[in-house]
Amino acid sequence: MTRGVFLATVFLVSGFLGGCITPIEDLHGYTADSVLPQDIEPGNDTRASVLAQLGSPSSESLFDTNTWFYITTRRERLAFFIPKTKERFITAIHFADDDMVDEVLFYDETNSQVINYVSRETPTRGRELGLLEQIFGTVGAVSLPQTDERTPGNPTGRR
Repeated sequence: MTRGVFLATVFLVSGFLGGCITPIEDLHGYTADSVLPQDIEPGNDTRASVLAQLGSPSSESLFDTNTWFYITTRRERLAFFIPKTKERFITAIHFADDDMVDEVLFYDETNSQVINYVSRETPTRGRELGLLEQIFGTVGAVSLPQTDERTPGNPTGRR
């Protein structure tokens, strides 16, 4: 093998491996353009000015429509592995009843909490059918035609 072919092979292999090792960065959610959420001032800005400066919120509070959330998440992924969250910033803007900004709160990973899901199941009434019972359970079952109460023996109800 000549030295040129060897070097070309080394460069190709290192290029392929470098592509697998280089992390791919994804940015999800709110992306600040010219105005940052930190620029919103309580008492000076209104709901309309926040909407004009920051755009639509990522989410609104479920229980109180006077709180808007702007959520930004930066994730990295190596090759085919599951992405990992590197940074998450949440800006909560609370409005007073007169649509003026009441307070602006900032959250990051240090404010987060892990929520454990409950794995219990709610039992249902009745019995569980096995696979064969589900497949062959209706074999031999005959449904009788429905009769009209006005004309017994006449399944269609027509006279």
